[in-house]
Amino acid sequence: MDRPGRLIALLVGSAFVVILNETIMGVALPELMREFDVPATSAQWLTTAFLLTMAVVIPVTGFLLTRYPLRRVFMAAMISFTAGTLLAALAPTFAVLVAARVVQAVGTALMMPLLITTILTIVPAERRGRMMGTISIVISVAPAIGPTISGIVLDQLDWRWMFWLVLPIALVSLALGTAWVRNVTEPRAIPLDVLSVVLSALAFGGVIYGLSSFGEAASGETTVPVWLPLVVGGVALALFTWRQLSLRERALLDLRTFASRTFTVAVLLVAVSMMALFGTLILLPIYLQQVLGLSTLETGLVLLPGGLTMGLLAPFVGRLFDRVGPRPLVAPGAAISSVALWCLSSLGTETSQGTVVAIHVLLSIGLALMFTPLMTSALGSLPPRLYSHGSATVSTIQQVAGAAGTALFVTVMTRRSVSEAEAGASLVEATAEGVHAALFYGGVISAVAVLVALLVRGTAPAPVSSGHAPSAQAPSAQAPSA
Repeated sequence: MDRPGRLIALLVGSAFVVILNETIMGVALPELMREFDVPATSAQWLTTAFLLTMAVVIPVTGFLLTRYPLRRVFMAAMISFTAGTLLAALAPTFAVLVAARVVQAVGTALMMPLLITTILTIVPAERRGRMMGTISIVISVAPAIGPTISGIVLDQLDWRWMFWLVLPIALVSLALGTAWVRNVTEPRAIPLDVLSVVLSALAFGGVIYGLSSFGEAASGETTVPVWLPLVVGGVALALFTWRQLSLRERALLDLRTFASRTFTVAVLLVAVSMMALFGTLILLPIYLQQVLGLSTLETGLVLLPGGLTMGLLAPFVGRLFDRVGPRPLVAPGAAISSVALWCLSSLGTETSQGTVVAIHVLLSIGLALMFTPLMTSALGSLPPRLYSHGSATVSTIQQVAGAAGTALFVTVMTRRSVSEAEAGASLVEATAEGVHAALFYGGVISAVAVLVALLVRGTAPAPVSSGHAPSAQAPSAQAPSA
């Protein structure tokens, strides 16, 4: 394997491991609640704290990847993730476990923009589709199979093994990175705007926390009014946006990426797709366990074919993108995803497991047709100097959209379930009605995405004559713009 290929393989493997941890804790929450004697609202902080940390750190990665060498950022990411994993495996108290998740999340937040920036820098434009297809495996499949892996582990072992099994992989990635990772970008000495960092933390942290609290508010368990973090986050976001546009080249997160119509449309569709993916990942385990009565292991196995389908399709979709461009893939993908979500909204108490598997696989096919073309065309439409900021922007929006999808689906499900239970329905029937209502909203959102997908334009990138990747500072052949 050549050096660029070896470097990308290492970064993809490392990113897969760290992103996997974003959803691996959900299935373990009941066991952790029993062991540490904490209520559901406290246990949820294992996921909420992870998402909040991601939301605060990711906007800063644009600055970090511009200011510091790639190797230094990679080492910081893997050291942070490895330390957090070890601390989680040894955690004597619940508070220590939450702190460990925060340390893990710092490494996770750094890794994804680092991977994308590296690929945009060293891979020629005519091969980016297939490489971004590989990235799609990390973005979509790792969160999708997180519940499956945790279900299998918890069926046989103690919850700490979810971290003990990951730790050797993290250590190997760190060791290989020490030997293999070289600097492929040219750092620029830009100052850090502290006010932007503070506004970023308040903005994205407030929005993510507020959205994550919607589900708790629907069941009457929230300790902070939902509107408070949302208002603080919204005001801070407005100030953050104004500050970045004013700073221009010195911005913490350069928002001039949105001057590209291709980037803007693609990011909007990525956001809708992530809402559907994370919302479904939250609801389907609840439906399978509380309505169909499946075990944790059975639930993970039902969701596994969809995750594998997405992973197997991603490289082929990447190659197709290199040949035909985004539109012939994104429009059908949006339509397939919409059909799947409407089918999911028909799930009931008598639905068979096979039907759930088939619909979930259909949804995975639709999302697979969308992720790679959208990511590649969005980031490829930017000039090289904005690669790091573009990847940080996309990663930030993915986190916010994932939290928004989770909040919407859980809130609608909870409120409908409570209403049905008060009307005399059994717990199983009330939960089934709640899932049906939430996925109905998902179907409506997906119908809007189908219309937006028609705005995607462009053709396959033209091959470059040299076969060499452009440097970070040199002009590059770009993916199609509108």
